[in-house]
Amino acid sequence: MSNDNTIKLEQFIWDSNPSDKDNNFKNDVALYTQENPLPTLNRLSNNLNIPIGSIVRYIVCKWAMSGSESLLDLGPDMVKEIAGIFDAAEALGNDEERLKAYHSVKAIISWMKVPLEDPDYRN
Repeated sequence: MSNDNTIKLEQFIWDSNPSDKDNNFKNDVALYTQENPLPTLNRLSNNLNIPIGSIVRYIVCKWAMSGSESLLDLGPDMVKEIAGIFDAAEALGNDEERLKAYHSVKAIISWMKVPLEDPDYRN
């Protein structure tokens, strides 16, 4: 077994497929791998006098230990979705709709907590 830690930074091409359970994540990977992160990482490495490999390892470890990309970045789409749930309930102006909104948002948050509560949720 080799101890070679070399990793190729690859572009990921993905044709969005809403039926794929990981479609949102794959869309993000395809989007963010269009760019070359090395100029930014090289500047950071040079400015802070930290080896670039250490910076990359830090970024990957920090992300991996956070549990889920949804925990890393709620993101504008999710913020809009949650705000829309509350806005719709407030527009109807009654407690029954507000309670429905609460349960809808609670379900979203429960889904986002799955990786924290069950590390084997993908298996």
